[in-house]
Amino acid sequence: MQKGNIGVTTDNIFPVIKKFLYSDHEIFLREIVSNAVDATQKLRTLSQKGEVKGDLGNLTVQVKVDKDKGTITVSDRGIGMTGEEIDKYINQIAFSGANEFLDKYKDDANAIIGHFGLGFYSAFMVSKQVEINTLSFREGAKAVKWSCDGTPSFEIDDSDKVERGTDIILHIDDDCKEFLEKNKILELLRKYCHFLPVPIACGKKTEWKDGKEVETKDDLIINDVNPIWKRKPTDLKDEDYKKFYRDLYPGMDEPLFWIHLNVDYPFNLTGVLYFPKIKNSIDLQRNKIQLYCNQVFVTDQVENIVPEFLTILHGIIDSPDIPLNVSRSYLQSDANVKKISSYITKKVSDRLDNIFKENRSDFEAKWDDLKLFIDYGMLSQSDFYDKAKNYALLKDCEGKYYTYDEYKKLIESNQTDKDKNLIYLYANNQEEQFSFIEAAKEKGYSVLILDGQLDTPLVGMLEQKFSQCRFCRVDADTVDRLVQKSDAPKETVNAEDSEQLSSIFKSQLPKFADKEFHVETQSLGINAIPVMITQNEFSRRMKEMSKIQQGMAFYGQMPDMYAVILNSDHTLVKKILDESKVSTDESLKPIVAELKGLHARQSILRQEQKDKKPEEISQQEKDDLSKCDKDISEQEKKKEQILADYAKNNHIVHQLIDLALLQNGLLKGEALNKFLKRSVNLIK
Repeated sequence: MQKGNIGVTTDNIFPVIKKFLYSDHEIFLREIVSNAVDATQKLRTLSQKGEVKGDLGNLTVQVKVDKDKGTITVSDRGIGMTGEEIDKYINQIAFSGANEFLDKYKDDANAIIGHFGLGFYSAFMVSKQVEINTLSFREGAKAVKWSCDGTPSFEIDDSDKVERGTDIILHIDDDCKEFLEKNKILELLRKYCHFLPVPIACGKKTEWKDGKEVETKDDLIINDVNPIWKRKPTDLKDEDYKKFYRDLYPGMDEPLFWIHLNVDYPFNLTGVLYFPKIKNSIDLQRNKIQLYCNQVFVTDQVENIVPEFLTILHGIIDSPDIPLNVSRSYLQSDANVKKISSYITKKVSDRLDNIFKENRSDFEAKWDDLKLFIDYGMLSQSDFYDKAKNYALLKDCEGKYYTYDEYKKLIESNQTDKDKNLIYLYANNQEEQFSFIEAAKEKGYSVLILDGQLDTPLVGMLEQKFSQCRFCRVDADTVDRLVQKSDAPKETVNAEDSEQLSSIFKSQLPKFADKEFHVETQSLGINAIPVMITQNEFSRRMKEMSKIQQGMAFYGQMPDMYAVILNSDHTLVKKILDESKVSTDESLKPIVAELKGLHARQSILRQEQKDKKPEEISQQEKDDLSKCDKDISEQEKKKEQILADYAKNNHIVHQLIDLALLQNGLLKGEALNKFLKRSVNLIK
């Protein structure tokens, strides 16, 4: 018997392994089974080179759980190890036998997993003792048994093993007993070893017999040794890809289409990426790409390996050029990772471009499902925008699709304003903004539908990318001011009448905690509606951006800003103005006269103080101006109260306000009920 200490630089190597080598304890099974597959692949390579003679026999890797003994055993019939190899590869931590083997057989050993380094020692994350029972394939080799209890001390002794290969026996720690449940091991094998290139068996298949489930003689193979991404696309049919997707993501809708990745220079990469149907909730779709290294599952956290927007895709990426035990921060700077990321982005873009060019009608039919993904890509990665701008689409209210260039040509002759800005009109809810859309159509304008989750930031980006343009939602203003062809028409009412109308309507507007209304008059023409409510484009956009972009919370706390526009040309508005004058003139005359005098005095006082420095203005002068301002404010309040008293009993004022609120979805609850009752009474 040989005894000794494992060649490490510190006695604390095992606590380090337990805590820091890998993020999850469950990774031990991946490492041990992968090493078993590695040994089997080495045997196959040697056999192909003629260095191993005869039939290799059954090469299935067996995983056995013995709950009573508290052990997990992983057995392979690979090349095995001699005592010298155990001393070299096991007793000297972090020296990988795979690396040396790859150097010798680099032209034939592409299937060797390798890259594990400390992989074997991950067994000590869950084990209080680990045994290796092995017999090398070499002629005349003696079987040996190695044992270690999680300290640097080990023992090597002769073994009675007669079959080529290696058994790894893990004596599971008391605090890791969950790994002695067979269902838990099956779950981990299917997660990490589902596509390993050597059959992996765990127990036997079962069948129902005489009303109960019984084991058969057949091994329960848990993996697919020849997964779809390792096969040639020419050998596959659409149904093969769809079946693989259903196996990976049971219960999900069929994918829109897929990309088969296969590159061997300047790095090795295979895989299949699927475009799922995505309309909203980006975060719910992430972590669906699985990263493999030579068919060994590594992670589904691929943010550092593919661009962020591509994490919405589903599927598998397999590359031996991404080591299994590197940290995520290292992945961000690794040259191969950057090349892989760029390659995948290019392949995705090329695939989309090809579909668009070869079958545009099919591309348009899938656009609503693709839109979120493509918009996200353009917003998050400028070089993707440069590619995607040729096939990204805009959809109008008629359901027609246009590329960016096509739509620009469509509207530039009719929707260019007096300042040479091209105006892109859009709606985000065709039903709610119907009347605004119709008003634009009556002018011969086209209106886009931008109702996507990312359309607010997309609009901001396109305004920067396109030259001399503005995107305006149809309810942001009157259509004539959205696409202003000439200077605004002169008002048909004077300033005093405009102020009186504004005061009448403002006094009857409902109070909202999160909304502010500004009332103004405009000459819109006799056939335009009497009152309309529009929402400020800038403030609305900023509020919407605050929901999806950090650092803009301030805008989210601001009230919604609305403009109540009174059409001074409409007969109903004129009627309200005329009737208000008849009803309030006598009451307002003394107030108006007083205000004229006060405004004149205010003007004189301000003129006297205009050229003086603050310290040169006497206290008396300050008090005089302050009193004048206060008197004006009091008279204005009296004036407003008189107009409010008139307006509160004017059913037409209330009806016009409620109609405008209703048009914008702002009339609810008690106010809506009052409107309905008033409407019935007006009809009687």
